[in-house]
This record gives sequence, C-alpha cells and structure tokens, in this order.
Amino acid sequence: MCERWAGACSSSTRPHTSADRVRESWKASKSSHQRCILVSLPPSLRRRFTSPPSFSPPYISTVSLVSTPAIVLRTYRYSETSKIVRLATRDYGVQSAIAKGVLRPRSPFGAALETLSEGVAQLYHKETRELQTLAAFDVVQLRRDLACDLGRFAGAEALCEVMLKMAPPAPLPAAYETFTLGLDALVHATPAQTDAVAVRWLWLLVGVLGFAPQLDSCVRDGNSPASNGTVAFSLAEGGVLCATCAGPQPPTKLPPQAYRDLVALNSVAAELPTLDAAHAAAHRRLVARFIRHHMDETGRNGREPRATAIDIWERRAWAPTA
Repeated sequence: MCERWAGACSSSTRPHTSADRVRESWKASKSSHQRCILVSLPPSLRRRFTSPPSFSPPYISTVSLVSTPAIVLRTYRYSETSKIVRLATRDYGVQSAIAKGVLRPRSPFGAALETLSEGVAQLYHKETRELQTLAAFDVVQLRRDLACDLGRFAGAEALCEVMLKMAPPAPLPAAYETFTLGLDALVHATPAQTDAVAVRWLWLLVGVLGFAPQLDSCVRDGNSPASNGTVAFSLAEGGVLCATCAGPQPPTKLPPQAYRDLVALNSVAAELPTLDAAHAAAHRRLVARFIRHHMDETGRNGREPRATAIDIWERRAWAPTA
C-alpha cells in the first residue's frame, strides 16, 4: 500500500517541463484515422512515426560582468545622455558597448571616455550580443600628450583605425600589447622620429594581426631578393619578389636603402632608421597602400569611399602644402 501511494505521489508531483508538454500535445493530436494508417506500416516504420520527437533545451548565453584592460578607439553619440564606445580590449578583442548616462553632468564616467584613454573596462558581456553595456571605466592614463603634436596624434589615429577594421572581436592579447606599445612609442617620439615610429608600429600591428610582409625571401619561390639594386615589392602578395618572379614591370620598386629601412622598420629590435621628408613620405605611402589593400577599403568604383585616418596620416593633410 505504501509503495503504491509513493509511486502515485512521485508521478503526480513530478514537474512537467516544456518538452513533456510538447510530447503530450503531440500524442493527443493523433487522430483515429492516422492510427489506422500507422497500423498498416511495417514495424520499423511504425516505430519511427510513433516515437515522439526529442527536444533539447535551447542554448542560453548568460550575461556576465567582466573586467579587462581596454583603450578607447572611438565614441559616438547615441542619445542625449548616452554614447556608443568602441573599445580595444586585451581579453575580448574589439568590442562595442553603450555607456549609459555618460553625457549627464554628474556622470561617474567623467572625462574617462576620451579617445586613446587607457584603463580597466567593466562590461556586462554576452557572447551572442554585438552591443555590450559598459558599467565602468577606470582610467589608467589619458595620453593627452598625443594631442600636442598633430603628427603623433595622426599616427595614433591610424593605429586606432587598423585595430577597428582589422582586429576581431575575440581575444588577441598580442595585438592589444602591440597597439599599446605603439601608442607609448608615439608619446615619447621626437618630432623628427614621429613618422618612422608610426610607420614601424603600423607594420608591427598588421603583422600580429596576420598580415606581416615577407621581406627576407621571395613570396613565390622562396629565393633571396636582389642583394644589390632595386627590390620588387608586391602589395597583393604581401612581400618581396626575386628578380625572376618580378619580371620587367614589378609592382613596386624599392631602392636598396629603402629596402634596408623597410626591413629595419619591421623589426622592433632594429635601430630606428632616420628618414628625411621624402623617404618618410614614401614609407608612409607604402604602408598605407598595404593596409588599404588588406582592409579592402576601396569602393565599388575602385576609389576610396571617404577620407580615413590612414589617408590623413599618409598625406599629412594638416600640414601646409608648398
């Protein structure tokens, strides 16, 4: 008697899940006409059509409060009181987040969300969501010294643009560290070194993002480039070409000194080359064309859709023309 009562209680009090309700509804919907048809089927097919479908619970992505070092890349006004912030984070890649109430007079963010500010971001993060929520941003350094020199600031903005358009929304600590070191190098660069420093760290950043140029051997057959004379460089193939592969009309011709400077600029351990105005402009143009090619920044008609930070830095648009 006790066992019968216990069994009745366990079956009646067992909670019904959504899958159980669907199974019961599926069984109840069988009409007598359908059952007659199923009886005429072979046993194997009968089992197939009479077995209720299996239901698995949907994937649930939870929201978690995470903390990560981050640098402000861009900010966009979203409403009268809020902003959309693009962040380069060490642990989550490039993320978009809404900073609610940041434009209010007594906002806890204050002046923390300035472009190029570095700090610790606290995000309500959800993997399946493209726009996160920024809970707090504790500033470590603002890097306002970069704004004192337009050349340094333009180089920093070019680095920001590479992170925005080429870095994934996934953990890539090497890219974050390279980006941070590049900004610090620009802060301490002298006016004569600004172009060379920016060119070096742009090359290094695209390198850790997977687009490092091959400079020590031909990208096609692996042969050594010319030891003396001009060296052919292909933007599309991402490196130098030997004399055989270059052909009579190579894509880009690098004079011997320009090639040696390019090799030095792609190595953080090498001494920073001294570039005069003409050579600095040539190296800016080369790395800018390389980045644009691999960012696929051309429009449908083959022209640039709009001026970007890379373009402004390459052309030194702020400087008076001669």
